[in-house]
Amino acid sequence: MLTLKTSDLAPTDIQNYLQHSIAPRPICFASTIDKEGNVNLSPYSFFNLFSSNPPVLVFSPARRVRDNTIKHTLENVMDVSEVVINIVDYNILQQMSLTSCEYPKGVNEFEKAGFTEQKATLVQPPMVKESKIKFECKVIQIIPLGTEGGAGNLVLAEILMMHFDDSILNPEKKIDQTKLDLVARLGGNWYTRANASTIFEVEKPNMKLGIGFDSLPLSIKQSKFLTGNELAQLANVSEIPQIDPTFTNDKLKNIIQYYSVSPDEMESELHKYAKDLLNEGKVAEAWQILLASV
Repeated sequence: MLTLKTSDLAPTDIQNYLQHSIAPRPICFASTIDKEGNVNLSPYSFFNLFSSNPPVLVFSPARRVRDNTIKHTLENVMDVSEVVINIVDYNILQQMSLTSCEYPKGVNEFEKAGFTEQKATLVQPPMVKESKIKFECKVIQIIPLGTEGGAGNLVLAEILMMHFDDSILNPEKKIDQTKLDLVARLGGNWYTRANASTIFEVEKPNMKLGIGFDSLPLSIKQSKFLTGNELAQLANVSEIPQIDPTFTNDKLKNIIQYYSVSPDEMESELHKYAKDLLNEGKVAEAWQILLASV
């Protein structure tokens, strides 16, 4: 294992390791304005949701590592404490990337990247019309994390108004996660997509206390086939299930019949079958299979 002490590394090396490791990161596509009315549009991947009541987003325009200068976005929110945070999907990825070019102050990245300015409701900076999700925010605090190149500046932005395109909503006017095609930042030139073909659901922890790994039968906990993720699905039940005499399963019958002369082989086959069921989200069925081997 490579073990590194941050105090022994150059800021560029720390940045490289962190940006590849702390990923994927959502992208804050921030539109701001200065006192003269000049608009700026820039993306930041040091960004996330930090509170829902009040609703607060935080992003961090870091000081440039190479020359320790600050970015136009930070200058603007110091001048005019408002920002629109537009969410980036795959359809505007390349245009968004173009706005990360370091154009001189006063250059409008909306024009450079071919975006359409859309008037906001409550704040001065314009919204990106092409973005399907937009948050109008007031900047409530800016927290500098240092004075050297690479130091972040946390911009705490309270959401005042939210805008969601009809195309990503379900009939109940809630966001349909499968209709989004979000992108996120990795290290270097790498990005990733989160859409219907790549996302998946994980059942939330049981409202009752899960039994935990320590309460799993030893033969299950020490399985050669079940991973930690799969054992966690089993450990999330509130109590170990009982054998259900009404449970019928042809594959279970075949395994017991074929491997009855070899208990070790039978246990292995049952665990492999349970693994398949767990990967399909069929926790109750997996327990019944495993109970046959305990």
